[in-house]
Amino acid sequence: MHTIMQQLINGISLGSIYALLALGYTMVYGIIKLLNFAHGDVYMLGAFWGYFVINYWHFNFIFALISTMAITALVGVIIEFLAYRPLRHAPRVAALITAIGVSYFLENGMSYLYGASARSFPQVIKQHNYHVAGISISNIQIIILGTAIFLMVALQFVIKQTKMGKAMRAVANDPDAAQLVGINPNHVISFTFAIGSALAGAGGVLIGLYYNSIDPLMGMTPGIKAFVAAVVGGIGSIPGASIGGFLIGILETATQAVGLSAYKDAAVYVVLIIILLVLPSGIFGKNKKEKV
Repeated sequence: MHTIMQQLINGISLGSIYALLALGYTMVYGIIKLLNFAHGDVYMLGAFWGYFVINYWHFNFIFALISTMAITALVGVIIEFLAYRPLRHAPRVAALITAIGVSYFLENGMSYLYGASARSFPQVIKQHNYHVAGISISNIQIIILGTAIFLMVALQFVIKQTKMGKAMRAVANDPDAAQLVGINPNHVISFTFAIGSALAGAGGVLIGLYYNSIDPLMGMTPGIKAFVAAVVGGIGSIPGASIGGFLIGILETATQAVGLSAYKDAAVYVVLIIILLVLPSGIFGKNKKEKV
């Protein structure tokens, strides 16, 4: 029982980071039906920005996190403006290929500028382990989980209670009707990319703090797993993306716990296939009928 609880805690800590990434995927897809495969690399940029501001400017954790979210939000807006907006009315496959191209550009650009080798993330917070009923939990895990939950609650507040959140829901439901009532879809889409990218950047800092290692290709696998989390939860659903992220994190740590570390990535895709066979629209997704 102690082992199960320990792995559950580890899985929830890791899953909270996947959830932050998955939220960006599901928000962008919900607004413009685009799978932004460059999202994982924005997460990588966030980790590197956190690395530099902590190492060279000596920021504490809070300022590093806030500055990272601001920078990655700006990066997200720039990517949307330069790469995706000109293809807004093009076939979806064109935008999808562009997203893959942006992903490779960010990965190879960072490898060229700063080298492809891994770097040790500065431990801006000294780690302390707490033992409760035979279960070990660190202050780093508590901070990661607390930060992730705070950001998720803040996102839910923005979407449900603010004017921009109402505009996001309107554009996601019917962009043409939203434009007729005075909503500027370009502003809403840019804001969506900014919020999603800010959450990804925060995830990059948290994962650096958790694993103490970053590299230019670090966003590839977590980005795909976060996409899986969004699909499992129901692509386009904010609560679904959060739940999906936690489920993927728990599944990954459970796979490692039973001695199948080499297959932890495969287990994620097996679960995806099973979920799609049983619930094609995901756990919280809704089936939508489209006219042919």
